[in-house]
Amino acid sequence: MESGNIAWVLVSAAMVLFMTPGLAFFYGGMDRGRNVLNMLMMNFYCVLVVPILWVVVGYSLSQSPFENDFIGGFDNAFLNDIGILGEDAGGTLAIVAFLGMFAAITPALISGAVADRMKFSAWAIFVPVWSLFVYVPVFKWVYGGWLGQRGSIDFAGGTAIHVNAGIAALAAVLVLGKRKGWPTEGHPPHSMPLVMIGTGILWFGWFGFNAGSALAANGQAVQAFMNTFLAAAAAGLAWVVVEWLRDGHPTNLGAASGIVAGLVAITPAAGYVSGMSPIWIGLIAGVVCCSAVKLKTKAGYDDALDVVGVHFVGGLVGSLLIGFFANPEFFGGSFMEGIFYGGSAELLLEQALANGAAIVWSFVITFGLMKLLAVTIGVRVDEEQEATGLDLALHGETAYHSGGLG
Repeated sequence: MESGNIAWVLVSAAMVLFMTPGLAFFYGGMDRGRNVLNMLMMNFYCVLVVPILWVVVGYSLSQSPFENDFIGGFDNAFLNDIGILGEDAGGTLAIVAFLGMFAAITPALISGAVADRMKFSAWAIFVPVWSLFVYVPVFKWVYGGWLGQRGSIDFAGGTAIHVNAGIAALAAVLVLGKRKGWPTEGHPPHSMPLVMIGTGILWFGWFGFNAGSALAANGQAVQAFMNTFLAAAAAGLAWVVVEWLRDGHPTNLGAASGIVAGLVAITPAAGYVSGMSPIWIGLIAGVVCCSAVKLKTKAGYDDALDVVGVHFVGGLVGSLLIGFFANPEFFGGSFMEGIFYGGSAELLLEQALANGAAIVWSFVITFGLMKLLAVTIGVRVDEEQEATGLDLALHGETAYHSGGLG
């Protein structure tokens, strides 16, 4: 890699790292005041443990060559043969760092679904095990493995990250059970300013998430940057309009949720669509995700902070829409055409297959892991701890001392 491209990848890696604190604020503001520090800790824990796991074995298993297309080998375990000298001049190490930030934020996405009632000791085990047995294989399948070789595309992680984590969130809450009092008791966000600050940080970091995935400071990175900007704006607008018409008022929470839904939906398509396509993708995602978050009450699963409705549904919508909007001619013809650009349904079918494979693997392994934790150390706090608040019960500290929050 040329020095300019290395610089862009490193800056993008730092921006993606910044997204995890942004996610912590986003989720923490949506949570109740007595549990906000627990939510922050669940997110920051991912940044503590996953990068170490990534350089020890995760990167190697997801990217090193091996005799099959389902899992990598151990050639690059412990950063073996990855340095800054020779012809590579640090390019591979920069990519390892960049991809490590993706690995860290992916399990953090799940934390929003299990808010208010999961043991931190169970979370501490869940994160590294899930990363190794769910995230790493799916990442391999999508980027260089059997799914990618068949023809499915995922520019920055719609399938490997958002669909993967979103369906895992559903599996986790099905084992964990509902919060006490849900859904009859309301659980409104305790701090909308924190939510909006987190949204702004996520939007900023997402430019590194998507545009950085070009792995070069080139035209595709510029297009991904613009697509990310437009899709987020369109989805936020669509969500606000839908809830305004449906509920009679636009809300800050709706705007924030819509922005994130648009960012999620454009992630798999960011480097493959052009023109007005990101706006259409954002509008569709905003409407669909706004409707999807209402389904949890009818379906009876307690996804506390709408991880399933935003990340799973948004990632799936964006990934499938590639089958309609992909424009290979604009990007040099390295992938199949979408239906709206003269292609057949082949790309759409490959996108459906890739997401279906990720959904089945992630759901089954996550459900099994949560069940194993449930029968060994337990996954849920007791009723007294849930009522007192996880901040004090699990961490011995509180975020606020006014007595009126939460």
